[in-house]
Amino acid sequence: MKLRERFIFMLGLGLFALCTAAPAAAQAYPKGVVNVVVGAPPGGPTDFAGRIVAEQLQAAWDQPVVVVNKPGAGGVIAVNMVAKSPPDGQTILLDTTSHVINPALRAATIPYKTPDDFEYVTQLTSLQIVLVANPAAPFNTVSELIAYAKAHPGKISYASPGIGLASHLAAELLKIEANIDMVHVPYNGSGPAQLDVISGRVDIMFDVYHSAKQFAEQGKLKILALASASQPENIKVYPLISETIPGFSVTSFFGLIVPRGTPRPIIDRIQQDIVRAINKPDVKARLEKVGMKVVGSKPEEFAEFVGSESAKWAKVIKVGNLKAE
Repeated sequence: MKLRERFIFMLGLGLFALCTAAPAAAQAYPKGVVNVVVGAPPGGPTDFAGRIVAEQLQAAWDQPVVVVNKPGAGGVIAVNMVAKSPPDGQTILLDTTSHVINPALRAATIPYKTPDDFEYVTQLTSLQIVLVANPAAPFNTVSELIAYAKAHPGKISYASPGIGLASHLAAELLKIEANIDMVHVPYNGSGPAQLDVISGRVDIMFDVYHSAKQFAEQGKLKILALASASQPENIKVYPLISETIPGFSVTSFFGLIVPRGTPRPIIDRIQQDIVRAINKPDVKARLEKVGMKVVGSKPEEFAEFVGSESAKWAKVIKVGNLKAE
């Protein structure tokens, strides 16, 4: 065989190997136990979402898929565990909103790089955020709140479940975009924060819609507006903050990410199987029952979303000079 012909032959073999390796990687996956890492303790919406993911992937793969709870440090412990895991798809992170906040809020202390250390699989769901107030608060709309805040600088107080969480930063974004001054009152969890807004000790807070809904229906809270960019299909019609402050948009989310270097066929396998699962009517109904809207984005879409959210919150953290606890 002539040298040129041998070269073409070997090149063909190489291309054939590349073409067959991708399907083989997906077919061989998973190999044994798959861990779904959750940065929260058992119970609560984050753990609930993680257990649905594990349950559905185990059914799809006929392989054990277990939830590993790694709470602490605002989600950093869980994210770092995944960042340092082998890139073989056997360790998956249930990603949350803290992932796009921590790079700016905890830049000096987080032991990984976002997005460099990760591959983004899919955004699973979004959770609607609402701006709520004590029923006796002297404003009923976002524009009235802004006018009152400008007339009484520093008089309005807002609660949050903790420094650096999505509800805290949503209020800081409102302060920046509306150019108003409000006093932050942080709590250890959303329950105590809600109770003090209900009692009138604090004026307002940003809260997950599903959590605030029951109190609004009982007249213990009033919903001023939704923080989403558009009106959700499965929620009663409320005004949008963006109608008063153009471009204002805050949602909380769950997604899946894996370590950088995970083969694309494995990423695609995870994405396709979980998106198929969460769109099954019974699974979708379970998620919607606790206020989650199914998204099921493609890897590139999720990566773009993470990038835009990271940039937005980095600006808020810098302007507000916010520091982690």
